[in-house]
Amino acid sequence: MGDNLKRTFLRGDIVMRFIGINTVVYLACLLVTVVAKLFKVDTTTWLQVLMLPSYLPQFLRQPWGIVTYMFMHADFTHLLFNMLWLYWFGRIFLYFFSARHLRGLYIVGGVAGGVLFLLFYNIFPLFAEQLRSSVLVGASAAILAIVIATAVKAPDYKINLLFIGSISLKWLALATIVVDMLFIASSNAGGHIAHLGGALVGWWFAAGLSKGYDITAWVNAVFDFFPRLFSPRNGGSKMKIHRQKTSNPSGKSAKHSRQKAHYQKNVGNEHSADYEYNATRKQQADDIDKILEKIKKSGYDALTEAEKKRLFEASNK
Repeated sequence: MGDNLKRTFLRGDIVMRFIGINTVVYLACLLVTVVAKLFKVDTTTWLQVLMLPSYLPQFLRQPWGIVTYMFMHADFTHLLFNMLWLYWFGRIFLYFFSARHLRGLYIVGGVAGGVLFLLFYNIFPLFAEQLRSSVLVGASAAILAIVIATAVKAPDYKINLLFIGSISLKWLALATIVVDMLFIASSNAGGHIAHLGGALVGWWFAAGLSKGYDITAWVNAVFDFFPRLFSPRNGGSKMKIHRQKTSNPSGKSAKHSRQKAHYQKNVGNEHSADYEYNATRKQQADDIDKILEKIKKSGYDALTEAEKKRLFEASNK
């Protein structure tokens, strides 16, 4: 069963992986809480270690909370609504950006929401009485970064909402931000403040990427570093090169000459392959730009099935 779950997780796209991680964390915390109650053990302190505290001295004792909090949820309803938003808008996001961008933006948006939460609670006197006891949990800030980035990229993209009907992403994004600003002094002030931090990062990401600057690059570099570090192919390739260098000390044999000539031939082919690859990539990028321009002018529904398929394939690269 464990292997089946692992295979399902690895086959899923980045949206389903984040939904899976959030769900597993929630269920694990719930299970620990149930077992602890049976033995009359208080788990409040243990769970708070994974949350983001507003009190700076406490935060300095558990700095990992700036990341772990965005995978924690207060109850099932909190988890359900956040995961629905992540599923709906994550899918739309992948029409316009890559899975790597979503992975990085989720983390950066969540961290930005946590930082803004810390700043507000430690600067403004309104939160002085709640400073030592307030904590932040939930993926809302990370998800709102994804929503806002999508709205900035495709402001006229229309979705259908229950009881509301068809609405453009730009109006949905604006309404969400206005609501968060109006309720910034409510009982859930921390959540609304974090939302604004995520929204700011979502706008920054989309605006910066259009100018060639990717604010998620450092996060993806961290994610990519560890798999490369522990990949057996790294060590294997080095050993293979070493054996080739030491297998023929004289370096004078015909076999060595053939290897050298073959290598030089491949170098020429590499330049040709690079040129063809770059030309293909440019053509693909031009095709996607035309599709996005069509969405901007006429909406997603105006695309042909072939264009929708092309856009979906590009989003998963």
